[in-house]
Amino acid sequence: MSTALPKAIDAHLAVIQSLAALTPTVEQASHLCADALAAGYRILLCGNGGSASDCQHLAGELVGRLKGNRRPLPAHALGADSAVMTCIANDFGYEEVFARQVEGIGKAGDVLLALSTSGNSANVVRAVEQANALGITTIGLLGGNGGKLAQLCTHVVCVSASTDTARIQEAHILIGHVICADIEARLGLA
Repeated sequence: MSTALPKAIDAHLAVIQSLAALTPTVEQASHLCADALAAGYRILLCGNGGSASDCQHLAGELVGRLKGNRRPLPAHALGADSAVMTCIANDFGYEEVFARQVEGIGKAGDVLLALSTSGNSANVVRAVEQANALGITTIGLLGGNGGKLAQLCTHVVCVSASTDTARIQEAHILIGHVICADIEARLGLA
């Protein structure tokens, strides 16, 4: 009998249990997002691979709904448009795929939620740099030691209990759901 699943469950639970220590930073992140949305701004999200999927998932929770029916909230996953992504990658380089979108559609008052399990994804780093230059609040949803993004983001939520990409992404989606639920509650939509 394989022990892969029990080992993965044990590792998952250890990381998830460590998240209670992040309560203040998660609450601050949801507060920043809710304030931006209440003021008429939007949430932009970026990440690569599984983190890109998590960005689309969380944007869907905000534009669609997490729990009950409510008005849509403005959110945009920057990795969702393949034509835009491939155009920018082809013409400007892959490191610019998010930064160029932030420059084109972002504005001061928006929030950029940057997902990176290592904190070192070059295109996410560039997006955060661009957002910072525009006065956009940047929230890093990171892992391990937070990498370069831990120093660049306005606000950091770092799953430091692991360096395993899968365990960090599992924690990121839980944190993302908590942020979405808290946004709904803070805006009186839950």
